[in-house]
Amino acid sequence: MARFDNEVAVITGAGSGLGRATAERLAQEGATVALLDLNIDAAEAAAKSIQSSGGTASAYATDVSDWESIEPVVAAITSDVGAPSVLVNCAGIGKFVRSELETQENWTKIIGVNLTGTFLMCRSVLPGMLAADRGSIVNVASNAGLMGQPYSAAYCASKGGVINLTRALAVEYRSRNVRVNAIAPGGMNTPMIDTWGFPEGATLKDFAGITSPIGYSEPAEIAGLIAFVASNDGRYMIGQIVGMDGGITCG
Repeated sequence: MARFDNEVAVITGAGSGLGRATAERLAQEGATVALLDLNIDAAEAAAKSIQSSGGTASAYATDVSDWESIEPVVAAITSDVGAPSVLVNCAGIGKFVRSELETQENWTKIIGVNLTGTFLMCRSVLPGMLAADRGSIVNVASNAGLMGQPYSAAYCASKGGVINLTRALAVEYRSRNVRVNAIAPGGMNTPMIDTWGFPEGATLKDFAGITSPIGYSEPAEIAGLIAFVASNDGRYMIGQIVGMDGGITCG
């Protein structure tokens, strides 16, 4: 029996990168996966790839930062395949910018997707999990939520918020059979890397402290960790922030 047989797993940001790798991994282990992404074409392509490999997957267009759209999406998933018993919040964005040049638009967008979006998804799946008396939520934070990172005030703030949001929810629901944990990756070889830009006047030396000497991780490696934490193998993990960053935060 695979670890996620009879489980309905919702993965945000599932059209590419870590979200797609996580959807693929959970589907391989038996989950019925719902792939959520703002880019519905990417989510549908990922779902079709999973289906062609023998998995069960469906795609849903979703803006996780939109309060009014999340509950209808979760209701649609519940109607289509059943109430989610696993949630993995992978959706995330970032951008390097000098803090004195930060804009309201950029700040609001990053906080909205990374932190508010994570909360909204948790909020929407919790009623079904509580009714079933079981559930597992894995939030994707970052080592940027555990340490300083230059030109990344909004991103660091959002991921630091995800870390303490995870702890708050874990304490609130640990006696009701819903586990909430987070992982904290470092640099990852995903399309998101190419969207960050490079601040004017910055040098590679500025980023030495946040760069692992062994390079970037691969999404499939991080997806393997997520699968462990989300599964019953991680039963005793509650409110944990699990790092996997190539040794950046070990010093």
